[in-house]
Amino acid sequence: MKRLSLYILVLAAFGLLFLGACGAEEAEPTAEPTAEPTLAPDEYSRDLLGSFIALPEVVEPTEYELTQEIVDLGRMLYYETRISISQEIACNSCHLLDNYGVDGLQFSLGHDGKPVGRNSPTVYNAALHLSQFWDGRAPDVEAQAQGPILASGEMGMPDPEYVLFVLNTIPGYLPLFEAAFPDDPDPINYDNVGRAIGAFERYLLTPGPFNELLEGNDDAFNEQEKRGLALFVSTGCTTCHYGEAVGGERYAVLGQVNAYPDLTDEGRFAITGEEADMYSFKVPGLLNIAETGPYLHDGSITSLAEMVELMAYHQLGKELTDAEITDIVAFLNALTGELPMEYIAIPEFPPNGPDTPGPYEYEGADSN
Repeated sequence: MKRLSLYILVLAAFGLLFLGACGAEEAEPTAEPTAEPTLAPDEYSRDLLGSFIALPEVVEPTEYELTQEIVDLGRMLYYETRISISQEIACNSCHLLDNYGVDGLQFSLGHDGKPVGRNSPTVYNAALHLSQFWDGRAPDVEAQAQGPILASGEMGMPDPEYVLFVLNTIPGYLPLFEAAFPDDPDPINYDNVGRAIGAFERYLLTPGPFNELLEGNDDAFNEQEKRGLALFVSTGCTTCHYGEAVGGERYAVLGQVNAYPDLTDEGRFAITGEEADMYSFKVPGLLNIAETGPYLHDGSITSLAEMVELMAYHQLGKELTDAEITDIVAFLNALTGELPMEYIAIPEFPPNGPDTPGPYEYEGADSN
């Protein structure tokens, strides 16, 4: 009995020692958790692509159905000079499709040879934007297409009725409008003019190396372009430039952090009257940006490197080194896509009819 009791006491003591040892082991301080590795400002990772979206094949409209007939008509109207009062300019005069959708001028020239008020932005990928024009006054490419035709300093047509009169005097246009808008009893109307041109523009998309990168091909960019992408994101450029078009999805005050000098254009304020919109403009999309200078609403900046430096300082309050600017510019160059040369081929136009007016034949039209 004594031997059994002694045995139990020994076991109990051993158990206490064991438990104490376990408790002591659990109480030992553990190593600090290893922090997640952070990327250097210029270090590439696919995580950096989260602000961007690959291009679609087409930007679908919400108010009508895209058909081949509408698109073909829109292509013809995009190049049609007879819907300008001088019969010398068309949409393509300021937005040259074989030149990345721009004319390269600080200010495009209207029918009278005088410069327009703002730099002409590219039409490529524009259908992805939240609105059109620098001040966002048109909600979509269909509405935008109607504006320059009637603008006195641009294509100069006096009113929609005269546009329709001209089109009706060209016999070949009626069957084209009927085919494009078969349910419309009066298909040659001004809404359909804008709708057709807008439909054509909805396919003006330019996939390129950046699209390949977004779709999973890391070899689409070289090392410098990847550094530039990383710097673009770490600097904060994606505050404004994000989405499918790398921009075009918001408005921003020019000089958001550090005031931009000598601004005279009130921007979106002239449309809304809201004080917060003073000097606010639609953020441009950056696809093909290396090909679409000069830059800003006034076309005052010709160098992409200077543009990067200015935007970092005025919009983000940051001063970049020359090496950082060079890498970011390399990234921006890599945003250049391929032009759809077959799609933008100039079509054959229907000939004039006996009543088709000539240049400036509208009563009261000014050719000077």
